Amino acid sequence: MTSLSVNVNKIAWLRNAREGSRPDVVACARTILDAGASGITVHPRPDGRHIRTDDVYALRELVAEYPDAEFNIEGNPAAQPRDGYPGFDVLIETARPHQCTLVPDDDNQLTSDHGWDLSEARVRAGVAKFVERYRSSGARVSLFMDPVESHIRHAQAVGANRIELYTGPYADLVEARGLDDAATAASWSTYREAARYAGQLGLGVNAGHDLNLANLGHFVAMGGIAEVSIGHALIADALDIGLAPTVKRYLSVLEEQ
Repeated sequence: MTSLSVNVNKIAWLRNAREGSRPDVVACARTILDAGASGITVHPRPDGRHIRTDDVYALRELVAEYPDAEFNIEGNPAAQPRDGYPGFDVLIETARPHQCTLVPDDDNQLTSDHGWDLSEARVRAGVAKFVERYRSSGARVSLFMDPVESHIRHAQAVGANRIELYTGPYADLVEARGLDDAATAASWSTYREAARYAGQLGLGVNAGHDLNLANLGHFVAMGGIAEVSIGHALIADALDIGLAPTVKRYLSVLEEQ
């Protein structure tokens, strides 16, 4: 069964809107894990728009209470220290997550919207150094990738353990045209072939971005998806049906595949 890691960024974003302590990110993460999720994901950004540095360490301690759960830290490995943010390197080396997912984003992006393009030797060399550093800290390293086989081949070459397929384009098509549309089917096939190719290279395959109750089951039905990371949609659904019931509903979708 595909594992579910819940991204709690949006919970922190809501808390920060009033500069208080509610909702309590750690308490919500405990509810998520108690409901059966396999892990917690955070994507701390240097501007502190949602997850803060102290959240990272508090959540790491929480996840340690659950022997079968994993902590995943996402972010740009080139992010440097500033204004209370210690830099991505320091977060990985001190929080020691089970997995770190490297994402080529920047401060001006509302959300992550593309994967690594490793076609240039200079970029590959830089990413390879980060991968080696984080693996030496004990983390499984995943690279956020578009479903492009030439890029995925380079992910294996730089030493990554896994890739995380950026599923935004697929989700957009499902929303605009539905699951049965030809364009949606073509997109799904592209992701399936990318996942199969990655598996042939010995890479594990994660997936994430805009996956939700309407598209998740269809996507993971392709097989070979080790983990999905879901945040925005799951937290939005929780406003309607509650946090624990929402986690269980997502797990139910995954169990059916």
